[in-house]
Formats: sequence, C-alpha cells, structure tokens
Amino acid sequence: MTTLEFKPQFFATLKHYSKKQFTTDLLAGIIVGIVALPLAIAFGIASGVTPEKGIITAIVAGLIISVLGGSKVQVGGPTGAFIIIIYGIIQQYGFEGLTIATLMAGVFLIMFGILHLGTIIKYIPYPIIVGFTSGIALTIFTTQIKDLLGLSMESVPSDFIEKWIAYFGSLPTIDAWSAAVGIGSVALIALWPKFTSLQLFNTSILKFLKKLPGSLIAIIVMTVAALLLKQYAGITTIETIGDRFSISNQLPEAQVPALSWDVIKGLVSPAITIAILGAIESLLSATVADGVIGDRHSSNTELIAQGVANLASPLFGGIPATGAIARTMTNINNGGRTPVAGIVHAAVLLLIFLFLMPLAQYIPMACLAGVLVIVSYGMSGWRSFTNIMKNPKSDVIVLWVTFLLTVIFDLTVAIEVGLICACLLFMRRMAETTDVKVISDEIDPAEEDSDFQLGNLEHLTIPDGVEVYEINGPYFFGAGNKFEEIMGALGHGSRPKVRIIRMRKVPFVDSTGIHNLTNLCLMSQKEGIQVVLSGVNERVQAVLHKAKFDEIVGTDNICSHINIALERARQLL
Repeated sequence: MTTLEFKPQFFATLKHYSKKQFTTDLLAGIIVGIVALPLAIAFGIASGVTPEKGIITAIVAGLIISVLGGSKVQVGGPTGAFIIIIYGIIQQYGFEGLTIATLMAGVFLIMFGILHLGTIIKYIPYPIIVGFTSGIALTIFTTQIKDLLGLSMESVPSDFIEKWIAYFGSLPTIDAWSAAVGIGSVALIALWPKFTSLQLFNTSILKFLKKLPGSLIAIIVMTVAALLLKQYAGITTIETIGDRFSISNQLPEAQVPALSWDVIKGLVSPAITIAILGAIESLLSATVADGVIGDRHSSNTELIAQGVANLASPLFGGIPATGAIARTMTNINNGGRTPVAGIVHAAVLLLIFLFLMPLAQYIPMACLAGVLVIVSYGMSGWRSFTNIMKNPKSDVIVLWVTFLLTVIFDLTVAIEVGLICACLLFMRRMAETTDVKVISDEIDPAEEDSDFQLGNLEHLTIPDGVEVYEINGPYFFGAGNKFEEIMGALGHGSRPKVRIIRMRKVPFVDSTGIHNLTNLCLMSQKEGIQVVLSGVNERVQAVLHKAKFDEIVGTDNICSHINIALERARQLL
C-alpha cells in the first residue's frame, strides 16, 4: 500500500523564513506578475476566450500552485502549450465543455500524484516532448498570422494546410498599419534584451528597465502609438482588444457546470490530454528549476497541486493551467526562492485586474499576435529538434510522427500515437536486450559468476542426452517468442532426455514468459523430455510459484545452481 506523498513547500519554508527573504521574494513576485500580465492576456485570447479569463487563471491557479506545490520556485498559470487544445475543445464542446474537461483533468492530475506517477511521467521519451512542443509552436504561429498582418478574412479555416492557403489568398488585404504594429512588436521584443545591455541602462535611473519584459514594453509602446495614430492621424484600421471583446474587471462568482454522463464520456480523451500535458510541462519546469537553484522538488506533491489548481480555475471562469517555465525562470533570476514569490505574483495580477483591466481594451491585436509569435519561437525548440535528427532512426520517427500529427490533426492524437510508438520501440529495444543461447559440450567457469559454487571451478561437462539453454535478460512478452524460435530451429535433431534452462540472468518474468515456459514443459513431457530450471532468483521463483508453474515442472526440477541442475539431470538420466 502506497502512502500519500503531499508535502507542500510553502509550509516547510515558513519555518525558517526571514524578513530579508521576504524582501527578495516581494521584488521577484512583482516582476513575475508584470511578466505574466501580457502573456495571460495573449494566451486567453489565443485560446478562444476573453482576455480576463487568462488573468483569472493566472491569479487562481498561480496562487494554489504556489501554496500547495512541491517546488519552492514554481510559478503557475496559463501557458502556450494549452492554446491549441483549449481552442479545439471550445470549438467542439463550447466553453462549458472546456470547464468540464478542465475539472476532469484536475481529478486525473490528483490521481497521478496519489498513485505516485510523478517520477514515471518524467520518463516520457524526449522526442515525443520535443515533437509536440515544436508542433504546438508552429500551430500557435500559424493562428496569429491574421492578426499579425491585419488580414481581412471572414473566417479562418481550422485545418493547418487550408489555413495557409486562405492566408496566401488574403495577402492583398493586408493592413499596413496593423502589420507595422505586429512586426514592430516582434522586433522590439526580440531586440529589447540587447537594447538594455547598452551602457546607457547601467545608470540607477534606467537600471530598473532591465527587469521589465520586452513583451510589456512592446504592449505599452504599440498601444500608445495606436492611440496617437487614431487621435492625430485618423488611422482607425488598427484593431484593438476592445474592438473584439468587452472588457470587465468584475471578479466572477464560483459556478459549477451541469454534469452529465454523456458529456463526461465525450470529454475523457481531451481531459487526459490536458492532464498529461500539464503534468509533463509542470514537472519539466520544476526539474529545470531544481538544476538552477540546487534543490529537489516533490513531483507527486506538484501533481496534486496542479490538480487542485485545475479544479479551482474553471469554477471561476478560468482555463487549464500548469507550471510555466518562463515565469519560473524569471522568478529565480530575480531572487525568488520560496513560494511566497508566486503568491505575490498572483496578488499583483489581482490588483492589476481590479484597477487597470479596462485599459487592456486599447491594446492592438497585432501587438498581442507579435507577443505570441515570440512565444512560439521560444517554444519551437528548433535546436533540440535538429539535434534529435542525428539520433537513431527510431527517435527520428517518433519525433516526426508526433510533430506532424500535432500540426495536421491535433495534440490529443499526437500524444496518444506518440506514446504508442514510443512504447512499441521500447518493447523492441527491450526484446533486443534479451537473447537465448545454446551451450554445448561443457560450461567454462571463466564465464560464470555466483552461479558456480565456491571451489568448484573445473569445466562442467554436459552429459549426453542433456541440452542446456541460457536466457539472458528479462523474459517478458517482447522476448517470449525468441526462445520458441530457437527451440524450433534446433528441434529437428536427436531428442534429448533432459532440457536445462538457465535463468540466472533473468531479472523478471511476466505472464507471456510463464505461458511460453508452460507450453515448453507440456510439449517436452509429451515427447518424454524433462525440463529443469537453473539459477532462478527468488523474485522469479515467487512469480512461478504463484502461477503454479512448479506443479507442472516439479519442485525438485527448479534448481539454484547449474551444477545442481546438472546433477539433477544425471539422476533423471
């Protein structure tokens, strides 16, 4: 019986908390809150919901993840990885369907943590992670072309290829002013770090600007520029958030959606995708953070916290959330070392939401598209993608399958098929590590280990009428048929009276291995051949006993050493 692993870092850090650490966490939290603001708005809009829902998600989920999480520095909220799947769920099931799917994902995440699956999820193959992350990045970039260039389109196709065909067909409708704002935003965000590295910004007055993210600077500059162009140049073609959405700074009341079994059944697949994606992203973020601060997070506690956050966020109109690596690294780089910084970040966003949210209506849509273009570039991981292309073909296949399925179909299909491919390739590799060899004439002690009794180091001669086979590696369903194939290839000669099967290098056996061994014993008995097992470890013996295999082969014919097995064979002869 497994024990519940739930040890939030927030309560542990309070025991030795100091005023000095609070000052550092306060500054880090304020900066992270400022960084999170434009991203929360952009992710909300790109996901197909209103901008305030992105901020509400960052507030509610960010607070819960910091208070209950297993990492000291993890900052949670909406992320780019969820954009595509959220948009797809809303298109098919509506916002209420998204709310139910997020609640279900929260339950799944809590179950992952309770069942101690945190460490297992971290072992999902790297090519799968890179494949769907790169695919998401390309898809996000594709969805932003219309707003980035100010294209006049009645509707944008959902299919990836059709979308690009429609874009090229609409190129004559580009709005020059919107395109200038969009491309200018991309350039400003990309060049801001280099700009702030100039000697000019080392003065005490301008030093604080280094802390501000390029995305926030781009939003401020482009919003002011759009207002001035509209006021003094009569330019009204630059679409803003207020032109598309009605902005509200009212805190929503908690609402539980109406649940039905049919809706729940239909949303199981996307809910599992949200849960798996959230688990992977949050644990990867926490692992990266561990490497920077020299700490170790509790993965199962983190999963439970992510689950609770995704139960709470949709009740207040929010969307799925997870640990965000960009905000987490911003927190670390600015001195945040306890969950208090994440709590401050949520408080800062709450204050901005209550008092400054109406100003968001003036932000140009092209500027937000520029922010997401930079986000998609950061997510693309193109260096990792090209590095994996130099790896074995199996990794390259998994990478491309996951990437193409993410882009052409959707993330749910990509994760499911990617995991199936990875599992099949893993089974193939495991099967390749298991081999069966035939030992003829005599056994050389130089090749032996503990299977030989101390002091008995001469060659062991295999008597006439005895065959010895050795299985090296796990005897599971991936390797079960290999033994039968070798037996079949050697079965045309003279029949022995005893077959010794050495299992000293078999760490475990599964039901397929037991089934194959049982068939071998029964077939051998029909042919008048006795099977003797040698070197069976205690773990494998327990499995064989539970399956009542010892009743078939006989307890006396399961031996601990090869010399005992050979002695048993002589007795049978």
